[in-house]
Amino acid sequence: MRKFIFALVGFALAAPVAYAAEDFSVGPQYDTTHVYVAPADVDAFVRSFAATFGGQSTKQAIATVTPTASSTSTQLVRTPSGAISVFGFRTPVPYPFGAERTGYLVTNVDEAVAAANASGAATLVAPFDDPIGRDAVVTWPGGVNMQFYSHTTKPDYPTLDHIPENRIYLPSQSADAFIKAFVAFAHGKVESDVKAPGTDVGQKEGDYRRVRISSRFGKATVIVTKGHLNWPYGTELTGYEVSDLVATLQRARDSGAKVVVDAHTEGERKAAMVQFPGGHVVEIHSLAH
Repeated sequence: MRKFIFALVGFALAAPVAYAAEDFSVGPQYDTTHVYVAPADVDAFVRSFAATFGGQSTKQAIATVTPTASSTSTQLVRTPSGAISVFGFRTPVPYPFGAERTGYLVTNVDEAVAAANASGAATLVAPFDDPIGRDAVVTWPGGVNMQFYSHTTKPDYPTLDHIPENRIYLPSQSADAFIKAFVAFAHGKVESDVKAPGTDVGQKEGDYRRVRISSRFGKATVIVTKGHLNWPYGTELTGYEVSDLVATLQRARDSGAKVVVDAHTEGERKAAMVQFPGGHVVEIHSLAH
């Protein structure tokens, strides 16, 4: 009986994914992590992040980027390892902004939202116009919030040297629902689904489930745990791949960031955790050659 049940589970996992009718992605060089920083920390954060990853920032602007009244500084920091959108709100942040982890450029915001809904997401913020385009926020099973956006003037950015990964911590009860829904919408592929050592996420023993997904939106790693995590694990939104981890960490220190988890081996990676001025935490890794 058990063998029969396991066979059915294996069949379900191996079943073809019912993809959304259209792929709305544009490319990972247009996808950004959304970073909310106190106004007093914005300049120090941007300088440190750009210096660490060898990037540069657009000129800071003050704008309303929500559908209701608000004011924030906004700027884009592009690096060879990925881009971030930095917000320093001068007013209280209107709900539910600040809880979205990423901004994904899509070919059509309204149609992308409809496709996400059909795949299992809910519309958290209905599509609205902003000063340079159109936006919406969706929430996936497990409470994973993502922003979709489009620009009135089409951007043209070079491809990345390294594609960053969206690091998503979920409980076991919602992980499969998120994976199924997001893979269907993103026309993605589950690259691996394994038990990994708990030491990868700061545990002294045990293991956790790690699912790696790829799509034209970039990479995502779903980290399924019991939630018994030591800081800073679970606070990072993004993992950045670099060619030289040692040199990158030194640039981080020199620019005012703190290495809060020292470089260590994680399977095929060397990885560390860094906290930038203003408190934003990232994972940084290089691949073994």
